[in-house]
Amino acid sequence: MTDAMPPPATPQIWVDADACPGPVKDMLFRAAERAQVPVTLVANQWLRTPGSRFVRALQVQGGFDAADDLIAERAGPGDLVVTQDIPLASRVLAKGADAVNPRGERFTRDNIAERLSVRNFMEELRGAGVQTGGPAAFGARDRQAFAKALDTWVARRK
Repeated sequence: MTDAMPPPATPQIWVDADACPGPVKDMLFRAAERAQVPVTLVANQWLRTPGSRFVRALQVQGGFDAADDLIAERAGPGDLVVTQDIPLASRVLAKGADAVNPRGERFTRDNIAERLSVRNFMEELRGAGVQTGGPAAFGARDRQAFAKALDTWVARRK
């Protein structure tokens, strides 16, 4: 008897959906249909999704990182994870998945350590009472950058 390798799973998109901007979700829904790629939105709240055999939403119960934990557990090599959460991006990169934020910025093995370091430093500043401000408003340039990153991943998948 020989050891047979299981067939590779179809690459899919996982979305950390609680803080994902609506325009990004809309792009993902269109890409799911166009490229016939499974898209799973994971959130702590109920999400409305279009009627599509390629789109599903999972609502998680529980703590602060429940959605992140589910995505980190299920994402695998070749998958794309859409998240603003840098620790989650680090976790999925370690498993061979790709990660991108809703502004189209790719997280890579080359930049994730620096991103984590900056995130932790900013968190320390906020903990000390320093007002660090928030991200700029999500705009047309961000939508365009995300669309480009998504199209690149879809093209590589084929």
